Amino acid sequence: MTSKRTASKLRKGLLVIAAASLVGSATTVAATANPPQDAPGRGGTDRTLQKSLDSLVSKDGFPAAFAWVRKDGRTSSLVSGSARLGKQVPVPHDGYVRAGSNTKTFTAVVVLQLVAEGKVALDEPIETYLPGVVRGEGIDGRKITIRQLLQHTSGLPNYTEHIGLENFAKIQHKFFQPHDLLTAALAQPADFAPGAKWKYSNTNYLLAGMLIEKVTERPVQEQITERVIRKAGLRHTSWPQPGDRTIPRPHARGYALSSLENGKVIDATRMDPSWGGAAGQMISTPSDLAKFARLLLDGKLLAPGQLAEMRKTVDAPLMPGWRYGLGVFSIPLSCGGVYWGHGGDIDGYETRGGATDDGRSVGLAVTALPGTFSDAEKSAKAVVSATDTAFCN
Repeated sequence: MTSKRTASKLRKGLLVIAAASLVGSATTVAATANPPQDAPGRGGTDRTLQKSLDSLVSKDGFPAAFAWVRKDGRTSSLVSGSARLGKQVPVPHDGYVRAGSNTKTFTAVVVLQLVAEGKVALDEPIETYLPGVVRGEGIDGRKITIRQLLQHTSGLPNYTEHIGLENFAKIQHKFFQPHDLLTAALAQPADFAPGAKWKYSNTNYLLAGMLIEKVTERPVQEQITERVIRKAGLRHTSWPQPGDRTIPRPHARGYALSSLENGKVIDATRMDPSWGGAAGQMISTPSDLAKFARLLLDGKLLAPGQLAEMRKTVDAPLMPGWRYGLGVFSIPLSCGGVYWGHGGDIDGYETRGGATDDGRSVGLAVTALPGTFSDAEKSAKAVVSATDTAFCN
């Protein structure tokens, strides 16, 4: 997820809080299966990634960092830091996290499955499915296509910038209805004409979730669970039920700033994620997110035609070389090629990772958003760099 507060910190790096509040740093490595005889040096791969995770804790101030990697037929799970701020508590390997905007890829998969079933057309306007719903200053659902929603080229304002997320403590336990979130977005003028450019907006996927419910006449969380989570065999991925503010165990606690004004850090592990909805409400683990990306690229969740549509990208200038398809980023690797994934930012957790066409898959998480404990831009780039290390070394 992305909010005005987070964007501001990423631009200016306003807040720096000493990482010295952490009591030491614990590191462990667990590896399963044996490396193939023709793949020497994999122990060095683990050591390189371990150093990168340790740096996220010691230099960038994240309370904990953990990664799950599969490549060359070998799986590794690595952790660093502490599961609790101010205490030395072992970080669980492959612990549960709030998956944030990784949810968008799941939502996009269901929409594209409906396209394959002939129930939705990508280049049909959202007005066809939600008549009269998408209206506002410069906003007309008759001119915004399903493809533009999934690709963030609709020009719709981002609702997360207008629901009070800049003071997380105030809304931490607040329940939001989807129509409240949509109302907050449509009260703002359009950012640009549909198709004119790319800009990330959670409102696009809020509407994609509403589209799924209208077409299937079933809850979006049920459709994602049946069509994606169960089909992919993701045993540790779920959509929290209304009112559920917990995360399954084992997990490391997540931390957030209560507001930009006082800079106080609070425990964000327990929260109401309803404001995420179809754009960012889900819970998962690094291994499940990596497995999901692997199965998606391998064509296990979408028909070839729809997977090809998902991989048609436009420039997404968040970082150099990043591009966006339908619910998925294409991100360049320092070792050549790209990986496909999404990542997610939600108070308490940031996740990164995905899969490559040649079989590598990665899930990586830290237990705070960049900017919570150190310079926002620097720590955000450090997480991206650690993910690159997981794929390339």
